[in-house]
Amino acid sequence: MSEAGVLDIFEKSGVLLEGHFLLTSGKHSRRYMQIAQVLKYPHYNVELCGYLVEPYLKEGIDLVVGPAMGGIIIAYEAGRQLNCSAFFAEREEGKMAFRRGFKISKGQRVLVVEDVITTGGSVKEVIDLAISEGAEVVGAASFVDRSGGKAALGVPLTSLVSIHIETYEPNHCPLCAEGLPLVKPGSRKQA
Repeated sequence: MSEAGVLDIFEKSGVLLEGHFLLTSGKHSRRYMQIAQVLKYPHYNVELCGYLVEPYLKEGIDLVVGPAMGGIIIAYEAGRQLNCSAFFAEREEGKMAFRRGFKISKGQRVLVVEDVITTGGSVKEVIDLAISEGAEVVGAASFVDRSGGKAALGVPLTSLVSIHIETYEPNHCPLCAEGLPLVKPGSRKQA
């Protein structure tokens, strides 16, 4: 699928939001991609995950892992399409961990998936966690790469689209200067 096709699906499902957003990094942005909007349509998730896992169909993937929250639904659909297990990592005391009885067997070939990669921090944590448990991490895949190809993951990254969305340091934010209310995405609450 072309980037234009992916962006068309994003537009149809209301992924791209406009406003004044507080990002996880602490920076501010005029635009935000709420991938959860496309994931609420199972047929879009099936289609997008099909393109996402295509490069890995012959890689002998044993397990797909995604960081909570953004990677959970994608991991399960990618695992279904790769005919392998899937689970997620979540934060415990500020660090990514496998909980709920999720375990990796030594030597398992793992694909790590995510909705949006901005700095790659959460994905890199999951990769490092999987490697620490004896996995061979084959690669990482995301619907969107916002890093401009700069996310240092230590494994190959494939993404359906690469998008640049301008961000601002809070003390140099033109949106703050305009007096626009700051919203933390996903919460609909002002920051």
